[in-house]
Amino acid sequence: MTTSNSRESEYPIAPLFLDRWSPRAFSNETMPETDLLTILEAGHWAPSSFNHQPWRFVYAMRGSEYWDNFLGLLIEFNQSWVKSAAALFFVASRTHSGELGSADQKPIYSHSFDAGAAWASIALQAHLSGYEAHGMTGVDFDKVPEVLGIPNGFRVECAVAIGKIGDKNQLPEGIREREVPSPRKPLSDVAFNGIFVAK
Repeated sequence: MTTSNSRESEYPIAPLFLDRWSPRAFSNETMPETDLLTILEAGHWAPSSFNHQPWRFVYAMRGSEYWDNFLGLLIEFNQSWVKSAAALFFVASRTHSGELGSADQKPIYSHSFDAGAAWASIALQAHLSGYEAHGMTGVDFDKVPEVLGIPNGFRVECAVAIGKIGDKNQLPEGIREREVPSPRKPLSDVAFNGIFVAK
C-alpha cells in the first residue's frame, strides 16, 4: 500500500496519484500563460483511439478579456470559487472523424473516453507543475458552444479550473469542511475478476 496526502491505497502505487486532488480554494494568484500551455501540452499527448486526438481545449486566463465570459458559463455555485483560479478552460471532443460537415464522417466511439484521458494527463501535469486542477460539469452546456464558437460535431465535456491552492476559509461556508482530498471506494467495488458485479 502507499500512504500520502492523508490517503492510502490498497496496493502500492506512485504517490503522485494520491497527492493530486481537486481543491476549490485557489490563491487568487495569476499564472504565466506558458505554464498553462505546458499543462495543456501534457493533455495533448494522451492516448486516443486510432490517434484521432479528439480533444480540444478553449481557455481564458484570469484578468483577460475573455475571463468574465468563461466564468459566466458556470453555474452560480462554481462561479463562487472558480473566480479565484488562475485559468479556466473547457474541454470539447470531436465526435466524428473526417472533414467537418462532410458525408463521409464516421463516429468516433471513444471520443469522450479519449478526452477523459487528456483531462487526467492535464490534472497530473498541473500537480507536477505546482498547481492543481478541478474539473466540473456544473456548466451551462447549452450556452458554451455559442459563446466559445464551438461548431457542430463537437461535444462539450467539462470545464476545468487551474491555480495554486489557497486558504479554504475564503470559500463559502457550506463547502469549507469538504476542502480535503477525497477518499475512494474500495478497489473491489470497481475491479472484478471474470464477471461484472453490480455495486
